[in-house]
Amino acid sequence: MTKFSDLNLNTKVLKAIDEAGYESPTPIQAGAIPPALEGRDVLGIAQTGTGKTASFTLPMLSLLARGRARARMPRSLVLCPTRELAAQVAENFDTYSKHLKLTKALLIGGVSFKEQDKLIDKGVDVLIATPGRLLDHFERGKLLLTGVQIMVVDEADRMLDMGFIPDIERIFSLTPFTRQTLFFSATMAPEIERITNTFLSAPARIEVARQATASETIEQGVVMFKASRRDREGSEKRRVLRDLIAQEGDACTNAIIFCNRKTDVDICAKSLKKYGLDAAPIHGDLDQSQRTRTLDAFRNGELRILVASDVAARGLDVPSVSHVFNFDVPGHAEDYVHRIGRTGRAGRDGKAFTICTPRDEKAFDAVEKLIQKEIPRVEIEGKAPRKRSKAEEQPKVEEKLDAQPEAKPQVEAKTEEAPKSEKPASKSRGRSRNRSSDRNDRNDRGGRDNNKVVGMGDHMPSFIALSFDERRAG
Repeated sequence: MTKFSDLNLNTKVLKAIDEAGYESPTPIQAGAIPPALEGRDVLGIAQTGTGKTASFTLPMLSLLARGRARARMPRSLVLCPTRELAAQVAENFDTYSKHLKLTKALLIGGVSFKEQDKLIDKGVDVLIATPGRLLDHFERGKLLLTGVQIMVVDEADRMLDMGFIPDIERIFSLTPFTRQTLFFSATMAPEIERITNTFLSAPARIEVARQATASETIEQGVVMFKASRRDREGSEKRRVLRDLIAQEGDACTNAIIFCNRKTDVDICAKSLKKYGLDAAPIHGDLDQSQRTRTLDAFRNGELRILVASDVAARGLDVPSVSHVFNFDVPGHAEDYVHRIGRTGRAGRDGKAFTICTPRDEKAFDAVEKLIQKEIPRVEIEGKAPRKRSKAEEQPKVEEKLDAQPEAKPQVEAKTEEAPKSEKPASKSRGRSRNRSSDRNDRNDRGGRDNNKVVGMGDHMPSFIALSFDERRAG
């Protein structure tokens, strides 16, 4: 078995790895580190939770161990799609560079420009940033990218989903063409393939798992849910979620609940708290300090349930998450893999449940097609989940048709106002409609009255109208 000591890493980096308790690299690390140390471009493709962060962190630190950064000219650049992922990468650098005299700066939104400018002015060896904040600093004249020797793009497919590809292409154009590029992604969409062909030079391609596969240690299930009424769907769906959590009992030590919309994240978190569950929301509209506090509380075990948008679906390393619940089926099938990848990490067992409404069935079919397996159906009728086949979920159309009463044809009678000599008509709303309809009907016929039928209401049976027609014909 390969060990980190076999990978020609810097001795001080190896010491930090040993102190962190790691001995053997994961497959993506064992495949990516040697070509990265040789100065080659690397294209790494692996599912979430396989240790991609260390795949570029460790060789970068070994390559940067010698040399010194100049003011406003970082020696290396790491691009991340979200603030949380960028902060996690920064923590990895702190862990593995403790015995090296290297400096770093973290450029993310929600933090003061002033503090970040101070770090850049001193010169940094490693610059970790989100694309938007990096370009903000560049446009303000506070940053130069001409000294970048190593550039890393982490979670490239998430960059694509968030619309960062134009920013990535611009940043590539601002760095030297002689740079070394380390490019990591869980999936390879056509647009990602185009970028790698454009900006990477003869990269070493490392693919340690089939694209878009879920870990075998994750037990998956889906609840096919249909609300009793459309206006009650939200509340009934939240009840289903609570039942799922209650059904798992003590086995659900902590969980991440994913919603597609930020408003649903807030509503769902408030609902869970109302029913006595320890939950808190995290999404892009919250203040960065609040997001950091919430995430830290969840990592430390002080918070049991994290309700999140897809901002938490990629790259966040919380090894001991026992459950993932998809309150909504994700719009992109690939996101399902990343969401459930928050559990079952580092060889642990995990469970992932999804709630699917009728309008989500098309998106859910795309998920099953992507992962190339049928996800077991689950019932939550006050008992443990029972796995069912997809065939059992198909509605019995024949029975439903048989249950419907046969509709009888009805012919609307055309009546007129009763003569004054007759008994006064009722003042009901229905009779008023009849008189108005009759007057309009006579006007349409030029004042001629063919059927003198009085007081039969809006829905006169057709056989009565037929009898009047026959008597008139006789």
